[in-house]
Amino acid sequence: MTTNVMIVGVGGQGSLLASKLLGRLLLDQNYDVKVSEVHGMSQRGGSVVTYVRFGDHVYSPIIDKGEADFIVSFEKLEAARWMEYLKPGGRVIVNTQEIDPMPVIIGAAEYPSDLVEKMKALGAKVDAMDALAIATEAGSAKAVNIALMGRLSRYFDQISEQAWLDALEASVPAKFLELNRKAFHLGRVE
Repeated sequence: MTTNVMIVGVGGQGSLLASKLLGRLLLDQNYDVKVSEVHGMSQRGGSVVTYVRFGDHVYSPIIDKGEADFIVSFEKLEAARWMEYLKPGGRVIVNTQEIDPMPVIIGAAEYPSDLVEKMKALGAKVDAMDALAIATEAGSAKAVNIALMGRLSRYFDQISEQAWLDALEASVPAKFLELNRKAFHLGRVE
């Protein structure tokens, strides 16, 4: 059995660090892991998606429409953009932060309303959280990614919290470790 996780966001939010943390954790747990990064216009605030697939034997890093067990989204509109990839009964972990895309910035469109409710109406299990507030409480708005990984950890019963913290320690610079531990913990428990 293969588990499929999509990590989606906007360039600069730390989704690549989150995918590297998750990949390291899963390798440490002796899973076969495949990670694929699709950047888009990530350096200009564009959409970024990373596929993380793991199980006993994983043959491809790509997740097709209707196959994602989890979508971890750093921003609400990005979660909505990738919903067709979620499998029936899949879970969306979404930061309630709104980052205006270019059409909204230039006034050509409005940011869609009620996105969390619309995702729920599609049958998704939605775990919406203000990861920006959690990250800020931990000490840095840049820790949104780790707060979201903390929330994801709640759904991986087979992996201990200590294993997540060990992978975190191996993934972030020592000077940011305590801040990231706090963001992880707050994301996990709130």
